[in-house]
Amino acid sequence: MYNTAKKQVWFGELRTSRGTSIVIHDNELPEASPGRIYLFNVNRNTIGEYVEDIVKVNLHELDSAQLETAKAEHDVAWLAARAEFMAKHEAHIELSSVPDSAPVTKSKAPVVADEPMDDVLDADDDMEFEDTGFEASMNDDNDD
Repeated sequence: MYNTAKKQVWFGELRTSRGTSIVIHDNELPEASPGRIYLFNVNRNTIGEYVEDIVKVNLHELDSAQLETAKAEHDVAWLAARAEFMAKHEAHIELSSVPDSAPVTKSKAPVVADEPMDDVLDADDDMEFEDTGFEASMNDDNDD
C-alpha cells in the first residue's frame, strides 16, 4: 500500500490484471478531481488521473533495489512529463484567475405602460367583430 505522507515523490508499483507498471506520485502536482489522484505511469509515459479507491489497493512499495533501478531508468522521463504537465496546468490556472474582460452590460429601463393593462383588456371586450366573408389563402398559384 502506498503512503505519500512521508515523501514528496513516491515511486511504486501498480499491479493489475493486465500486468505491473512502475508509477510515480508527486504531492506537488495540482490537486486532481475529488476522489482521484495523478500518477505518472512509466509504461504509458504520461501522467494520468486515477480513481484513488480503485488503484490504492493495487499500489505497492518498491524495495530499495527496485527503487534505485526505477529512479535511474525513469527519472528523466518523469521530470519531462512533470514539466509539461505543470506548464499546461499553470496556463489553465492563470487563465482561470483572469477577470472577465467582457464589457459591462447596461440594464435597460423597464417599459412602463401609460395605462394599466386591465383597462386595455376591458376595452377589447366591448369590441364587436363582423364576418366579412373574406377568406385568405397561402397558395402561390396565380390564376390570372
